Amino acid sequence: MDRAVDLDTRHLRAFAAVCAEGTFTDAAIALRTTQASVSRSVQRVEATVGARVLERSARGVALTAAGERVLAVAHRVLAAVDALAEAAAGRAVLRLGYAWAALGRHTVAVQRGWRAADGELVLVHANTASGGLLEGRSDVAVVRTGLTHPRLAGATVGTERRWAALAADDPLAGRPVVGLGELVGRTVATDAVSGTTGPGLWPPGADLRFVPVPGVEEWLTLVASGRAVGVTAEATTVQHARAGVAYVPLADAAPVDVRLLWWRDEPPPALPALLAAARAAYAGAVSP
Repeated sequence: MDRAVDLDTRHLRAFAAVCAEGTFTDAAIALRTTQASVSRSVQRVEATVGARVLERSARGVALTAAGERVLAVAHRVLAAVDALAEAAAGRAVLRLGYAWAALGRHTVAVQRGWRAADGELVLVHANTASGGLLEGRSDVAVVRTGLTHPRLAGATVGTERRWAALAADDPLAGRPVVGLGELVGRTVATDAVSGTTGPGLWPPGADLRFVPVPGVEEWLTLVASGRAVGVTAEATTVQHARAGVAYVPLADAAPVDVRLLWWRDEPPPALPALLAAARAAYAGAVSP
């Protein structure tokens, strides 16, 4: 018990920063402190939990099994402390995380029309499968995959059509619609973190090569260069319009479910209002 008293949020922030940045040096830069201070904070965390949380090497750091558990708790604690500071300052902030394209054409309408105890709806881009939720960076997350977690709850707020993403000079780019079969024989760029595209969209044995990319910028660059095509949800066509990239609706691809996720045991107070606003937007009750 005495050890726990010596641990404060400064130590947890340093530990989380090392995990996010990959090295003690980069964590110190991000926190605007010294590497020695960061190292002492991590040592304090390890002394408190009684186990090593990081494996150090010349290439950087890696979380141990204990570190994985501690990091999840640290993110939750830091998020709660930040929320407490916001509340003390009279600001009720709801952080809506997303990895790719938020709510697409409905994003601005929902954000501008947000009314929840004079609070603020803040969009948080987090390139993780949970849109920053599991990492403590968001309170609610927008996902378009079947991500499940025993401590998360979720609800579908709408659906989106799938579109093909092509280089602007691709022979299919000027078509009003294309079929999945017309992409057979191509290289398909896919989002390695939170994507909805995979071999299951095509019949078994279809001649396709899949190239995973770490994020939307890399995906757009690969498509614009003509080295790959993409398949994506409608939201991408709105939030990531790019010179050199043409989006064409797919005639025969199943739609994508848009879901909101939150912590099952700690739903934010404004969750019902957000669910209602998102559902109304996808139902057409809110103008884009």
